[in-house]
Amino acid sequence: MAHTPLLAARGVSKRFGAVQALSTVDLAVDEGEVVALVGDNGAGKSTLVKVVSGVAPADGGVIEFDGRPVDLRRPIDAQNLGIATVHQDLSLCDNLDTVANVFLGRELRRFGILREIEMEKRCRRLLSDLSIRLPSLRIPVGSLSGGQRQTVAIARAMIGEPRVVILDEPTAALGVGPTALVLELVERLRAQRLGVLMVSHDLDNVRAVADRVVVLRLGRNSGVFDTKYATQEQIVSAVTGDHSTAVSLQQSLLPHGLPEQDALDVAYRYLPAQSGVGGDWFDVIPLSGTRIALVVGDIVGHGVQAAATMGRLRTAVHNFSMLDLPPDDLLAHLDELVNRMDRDEAAARSDPAVTGATCLYAIYDPVSRSCELARAGHLPPALVAPDGTAVFLDLPAGPPLGVGGLPFETARIQVPEGSRLVLYTNGLVEDRRRDLDAGLDLLHGTLAATDRTPEETCDAVLDALLPASSTDDVVLLVARTRALAPDRIAQWDVPPDPAAVSGIRAAAGRQLAEWGLAELDFTTELILSELITNAVRYGGGPIGVRLLLDRTLICEVSDTSSTSPHLRYAADTDEGGRGLFLVAQFAERWGTRYTPDCKIIWAEQAL
Repeated sequence: MAHTPLLAARGVSKRFGAVQALSTVDLAVDEGEVVALVGDNGAGKSTLVKVVSGVAPADGGVIEFDGRPVDLRRPIDAQNLGIATVHQDLSLCDNLDTVANVFLGRELRRFGILREIEMEKRCRRLLSDLSIRLPSLRIPVGSLSGGQRQTVAIARAMIGEPRVVILDEPTAALGVGPTALVLELVERLRAQRLGVLMVSHDLDNVRAVADRVVVLRLGRNSGVFDTKYATQEQIVSAVTGDHSTAVSLQQSLLPHGLPEQDALDVAYRYLPAQSGVGGDWFDVIPLSGTRIALVVGDIVGHGVQAAATMGRLRTAVHNFSMLDLPPDDLLAHLDELVNRMDRDEAAARSDPAVTGATCLYAIYDPVSRSCELARAGHLPPALVAPDGTAVFLDLPAGPPLGVGGLPFETARIQVPEGSRLVLYTNGLVEDRRRDLDAGLDLLHGTLAATDRTPEETCDAVLDALLPASSTDDVVLLVARTRALAPDRIAQWDVPPDPAAVSGIRAAAGRQLAEWGLAELDFTTELILSELITNAVRYGGGPIGVRLLLDRTLICEVSDTSSTSPHLRYAADTDEGGRGLFLVAQFAERWGTRYTPDCKIIWAEQAL
């Protein structure tokens, strides 16, 4: 079940003439929680306070109280719900005493006569419950100190027994002693299970009492921070706009769409942290032989540095994947790169090291319906079978990137067609309200369902697990497996005899005609002739030929040698060296990949 806050503003907007004071602002305050609202002058803090206290109705968006939408058009509407506001000007009558101020507008009367003694009794009881100490209840409040006057204003708000108290700059213009008095009172309000929204410009005061910090900048949300985990620098960066810069940088470095392919039906969600953007990333990378790589990673830290580092590692993964490396080898290369990055920047760095970043790399093959996976300190993926059975894959953990000294291991599993692979980062399952095990259990229970598309799976998981204000990035990648139909696969064993080439060419021609690709017969025969002849002449062991019909026509020739051909220009006096050049001219792409058993030379032709 999604968490329901006591008071929530969702997508609230407010305009004063030509000035857009608030633009789709979100805010949530829970029972027994102190939420601080901070930002520069003009950020929209006072406007938001006016909206939730009924002084200035919102132009757009929804205000919810206890999970129900409410219409706040007058201050009395908010007060009747249980929302009390102490404005910065306090609105105290300096010539009246504390009792008169506390009951101002709510005087106790009987037959038109003030019940002075009863009001004083209730006032003393209220002040005692709040541990407020004043020299006398019967002296004018104008003679009290600034801190004492602030506590009187808060006590007046409490006389209506509210559930939410809004304090607008309660410590402004107060000295050290009065400020401490007010902050102690705020903590007592939290102890009484009230929700407190405190507007303040003093980050030291905010961090002293607040559970979360909501930052506004130019009338928009700029960040939501958990004070247990966020640094003051992160909050300041959100106030000044550096947070927005980091978000923009990360968004520019992440995938802007999914590649076209038929091996997987993929859906994803990426949600940047409200408490300072982190370095989570994901990728879907087409590989040779109709295979697809799935990548999810997490960088240590937050801010621009984390986003920039994410971009470097994502680029490196792309480059390494183009070499058709197995998952364990790719992570080993990435680990060495992280080590080198840390060494190169160690002398002058003030930012956190990259060491400790995590990554999960998986390769799915729709022909064999198998998946190879390796992880570097990352949480294990989940596999949901077609019947809805969900399990977390027991993969060798591997150390986080940059730690070094230990190898990575690749696990290979068979994946039934229609299964769902679920990759994610720890921001999805870890939250300040629940530990990792509870989050994983909740994810497991949510995934255990049949007949869900990847998009529906993403929606269900986020509805069940997404915290109200995430302190870390959230990446969720769901891929439903497909299989390449057997009638789109043709393969032959080739005797190590040059005379066998003509027979394979003829068999390939018949297969192309069956597929309706007779126009590719000439180029395919040329490519196969060159690759098979090279395998017979320079390779060793069993030789195999495979044709795959997908979005392209893929020709593969395998042998057991470890040598890889290289494209080069042949000299005028060379008798050979031109065949591979012709392959490169007729093929859209070509390359080499290695498996534990053989080497495969492949070439793709556009259909």
